[in-house]
Amino acid sequence: MKAIVFDRHGGPTVLQLTEVAVPEPGRGQVRIRVRAAGVNPIDGKLRAGGGWPIELPSTPGVEGAGVVDAVGPDTDGFAVGDEVLGHTATGSYAQFALSDRVVPKPAGLSWDVAAAVPVAAETALRVLRLLDLSPGETLLIHGASGSVGSLAGQLARRRGVTVVGTAGAAGRDRLGRLGVTAIAYGDGLVDRVRSVAPHGIDAVFDAAGRGALPDSIALRGGPERIVTIADPNAAEYGVLFTGGSEVMVEPAAIAEVAKQVAAGDLTVPIAARYQLADAAEAQRLSDTGHAGGKIVLTVD
Repeated sequence: MKAIVFDRHGGPTVLQLTEVAVPEPGRGQVRIRVRAAGVNPIDGKLRAGGGWPIELPSTPGVEGAGVVDAVGPDTDGFAVGDEVLGHTATGSYAQFALSDRVVPKPAGLSWDVAAAVPVAAETALRVLRLLDLSPGETLLIHGASGSVGSLAGQLARRRGVTVVGTAGAAGRDRLGRLGVTAIAYGDGLVDRVRSVAPHGIDAVFDAAGRGALPDSIALRGGPERIVTIADPNAAEYGVLFTGGSEVMVEPAAIAEVAKQVAAGDLTVPIAARYQLADAAEAQRLSDTGHAGGKIVLTVD
């Protein structure tokens, strides 16, 4: 099969399209004929040698959408031909990938949007559970125009939470249409937040990782109820960094988000689409941190 592979750490140029063996599903796994793969910041970090140790050569990608092609032993609920989306156990930048964490793809949901749902949904749901928001509270989201921040803002709004979100100029109009009070990030942030949220901020979700924790603590009056997924210096401020193990998000919850996206009740912004062979360009955009939404690879 065709797959993107890197055999050394470095910049996007280490990514090469090559032929590799088709993986065989193990116990509890399905094999997916990948139609689209999501590109996430962790892909670039692992490629560059950060994140956690990985075995080389390696194929990037932790999420995708496609058609079940084979079913491993003791795997219930899915059959060959089912359309699915989910997290992948092998790299999703490939024609085939293995997974033990898939949910049905709703009819009418395009492949590119389906591939953009799993990580964004799991992360947004996990952080909102950690923040334990109640109706009437106010949530500040740093990086609110990205796929995770945008989805978190919409989910919080549906729970009766007021949402203030930081974004670049290109993303602020879109956030406004989603019911989020959008403001610019950068110098003077504390004053801008206080001007639009005079009664204070009850919780903060940092999805940007651009040094916003000191301002967040000033707005909250301490590090409590601040969660970051992007700032590695969180512990220095007494802020919770979540990487995925603190709260379990059930597959049914991700499936429900996918249904709501398919119905048009929630949106996941797609910033750019690339062919599999152009994975290096996709990661180059992702590495900037300014994509303004999800980057997706189309896999033929």
